[in-house]
Amino acid sequence: MTAISLGPTPARCNALAKRIRLLVAATITYNVIEAVVAITAGTIASSTALIGFGLDSVIEVSSATAVAWQFSARAHALREAREKTTLRIIAFSFFTLAAYVSIDAVRALTGTGEADRSIPGIVIAALSLAIMPFLSAAQRRAGRELGSASAVADSKQTLLCTYLSAVLLGGLVLNATLGWSWADPIAALIIAVIAVKEGRDAWQGKGCCAAPVATGAGVTADEGCSCQAGCDCC
Repeated sequence: MTAISLGPTPARCNALAKRIRLLVAATITYNVIEAVVAITAGTIASSTALIGFGLDSVIEVSSATAVAWQFSARAHALREAREKTTLRIIAFSFFTLAAYVSIDAVRALTGTGEADRSIPGIVIAALSLAIMPFLSAAQRRAGRELGSASAVADSKQTLLCTYLSAVLLGGLVLNATLGWSWADPIAALIIAVIAVKEGRDAWQGKGCCAAPVATGAGVTADEGCSCQAGCDCC
């Protein structure tokens, strides 16, 4: 009889859940600061791109807050019960982000919303590009080991915000130095397509499966803390 791994122990599950709570708290804190700085700098510089970046931070906060709500439950069974609602909130955040980025990109391409030169904008975009990949990777690893689709989906939201940071930074720098105002909106449209895909996956619950895994003896993993075979996170 082939033995099948039971996955993380209950103690490990609790440790992973605590790690995710800390990472989500750090993500929320940073994104609140990022939103205030970006929206303020964008308003001063009349930069639609910067204001859009700030609003994206607000969307990221809503996604991370949904995960924080899910993982505020200490019992694994209750966290699983909240999984579907959390995924729907994250999916809606992806769709909202894609819609806003698309509208903002079209405005920029038609010459009604070009990003202006802004030193504070360049600084906050560079900081986000340096910080957010680490938060995303850490949460994705913990979410995959725990078998949480919502934690993995939120980490993808954070990673997408990293791409937006790169787009904003590149757009502001190229526009300020070479006058390439079209570079930002073209890249933003590509990111919008990715956001739609990630939103659809989150809505369908793809990415991780947190259901119990049966062993060869018909016993399930403790508290269902494991991925199913064939899931992306396994």
